[in-house]
Amino acid sequence: MITTIITFIIVFSILVVVHEFGHYYFAKKSGILVREFAIGFGPKIFSYRKNGTTYTLRILPIGGYVRMAGFGEEETEIKPGMPVGLVINSDNLVTTINTSKKTQLLNAVPMEVVALDLEKELFIEGYLAGNEDELIRYSVLREATVIEEDGTEVQIAPIDVQFQSASLPKRMMTNFAGPMNNFILAIIAFTIMAFMQGGVVSHENQLGEIMPNSVAAKAGLKEGDKVLEVAGKKTTTWVEIAQEIQKHPAKKINLKVETTKGETKVISLTPEKQDTGEGKKVGMIGIKAAMDTSFIAKISYGFTQTWFVIVQILTILGSMFTKGFSINMFSGPVGIYATTQQVVQTGFYGVFNWLAFLSVNLGIVNLLPIPALDGGKLLLNIIEGIRRKPLDPEKEGIITMVGFGLLMLLMVLVTWNDIQRYFFN
Repeated sequence: MITTIITFIIVFSILVVVHEFGHYYFAKKSGILVREFAIGFGPKIFSYRKNGTTYTLRILPIGGYVRMAGFGEEETEIKPGMPVGLVINSDNLVTTINTSKKTQLLNAVPMEVVALDLEKELFIEGYLAGNEDELIRYSVLREATVIEEDGTEVQIAPIDVQFQSASLPKRMMTNFAGPMNNFILAIIAFTIMAFMQGGVVSHENQLGEIMPNSVAAKAGLKEGDKVLEVAGKKTTTWVEIAQEIQKHPAKKINLKVETTKGETKVISLTPEKQDTGEGKKVGMIGIKAAMDTSFIAKISYGFTQTWFVIVQILTILGSMFTKGFSINMFSGPVGIYATTQQVVQTGFYGVFNWLAFLSVNLGIVNLLPIPALDGGKLLLNIIEGIRRKPLDPEKEGIITMVGFGLLMLLMVLVTWNDIQRYFFN
């Protein structure tokens, strides 16, 4: 149980942090201020500020997030009537605005805020403690910080470094960068796996290891033989060989084989009947696929396997339009945890494969054109490009909120379905 929980936390956190780092990196490159890069959620444990970004470690070690200036957040929650503490430098410019009751700054000047603008004019005005008759106005430094209620110190964001001020191509790249990073992670993970196992399964119709005392061994099949036909059906790939043999449990079939010596012969055998554990019977003869151990095969495996998983996922999503929608097509955190419990038993290699598979899934799901997801944001970017002007912020906010609400509803349904599938059935 402990191993499963730790593995789940590590895998889930890697996926989300890698995803968010994509947004972070391209936002920085695009001149967008990243106010916070958080690992985990909930109350802050530790924070560190550098180059305008506050890096925080939070108490719940699952995932993380990036706060980009002007991107789905209020620039500041400082409102008229709020008491704050101002740190003022020798040039009479505000360098820090403290709104937290948890953080006390000895050199801060207490003020009751009347008005402020931290985006364009960069000022704050109000009444100083003990002098409620005179309205005082201070200019605010461009690099000034706000200490938020929970004690997190983040930099203010003038309008020119906010998300909407970046060019459309830069905003689109920033939105796409999260899923892109997940695909890159999958490619790297699958490539490492290929080197770990010493090669990759060959897609050719060539046989690899023949299991001792198996049906194949008794029939005279040898490693390196090529299976040209199974039960009269031509086979050009390993997958076709396996699929055709599985169709004939306990039934005698003929295999047309080209031996390593270049001879062609027909071999008769009867596949053993084996239970898949799902109530199905399949034929097995005790053969393994040939392994391609070349350097090129290992390097290319990351790309080919990632593409293979992408096609699989898109095929499943496409089936919603042909076979109808089913909640069983989706899996949430509970389902991922339950599967992780099984994967952990297969060892490090299985966990690594699971990480790569989930990374592709996260990338694809985030590219779906649903408001509140990266794909939905990209769709709004495309619409903006066609219209040659941005959508009204209020309308865009409504669209995003509706999308977020539908997403949360789907998440609740998926989670409940996962609980029933894995814990009650």
